[in-house]
Amino acid sequence: MEKIKLFEIYVFLPLGGKIFLFYVAFIFGGEYESMKEQVLQQKQAVINEIKENIENAKSLVLVDYRGLNVSELTELRKRFREENVLYKVYKNTMMDFAFKELGYEDILESLEGPNAVAFSMEDPIAAARVSYEFAKEHENLEIKVGYLEGEFMDSAKVQKIASIPSKEVLLAKLLGSLKAPVSNFVYMADALAKKRAEEAEAVEA
Repeated sequence: MEKIKLFEIYVFLPLGGKIFLFYVAFIFGGEYESMKEQVLQQKQAVINEIKENIENAKSLVLVDYRGLNVSELTELRKRFREENVLYKVYKNTMMDFAFKELGYEDILESLEGPNAVAFSMEDPIAAARVSYEFAKEHENLEIKVGYLEGEFMDSAKVQKIASIPSKEVLLAKLLGSLKAPVSNFVYMADALAKKRAEEAEAVEA
């Protein structure tokens, strides 16, 4: 394997009536190029992971988590996990590449500060709902923007859809509304069956 070559240069430059000595070093060689290539591959792997999560998610929400302490972040991750929401922290530069390659241009200007992304993998409303409910309890969590089925959402819209009940809640309400009619139907069916049985007995008699 080729060894790394180090080239050193000493430069004298006059500044402000004085002469300063600058030391400059250049590194060349196969090992250096190999390390550089490895770093590039690692970065591309992260970008590909972000793109895959974006494409597989039914919705996503970008949040700024600065100000949250360790216990609060742990609780936030727990709530996301319970709703099958993938919570990931990536470097803004990596997210910029991923979103840009997929044509998600609207989100790019929000990629400033310590950001995290919540990807909803099942319930399209889960990421928005968990983020909104947690933000009501912890003001340091800022909901920035999001996407629902590829449609861009600003903070206000994310909070608006967060009020939509989950599938479980909707199902419970539906079953509750049907409970009385179903009970009446069962009662009437039972009564009709008894009446027919009595009529059949009367005919046989």
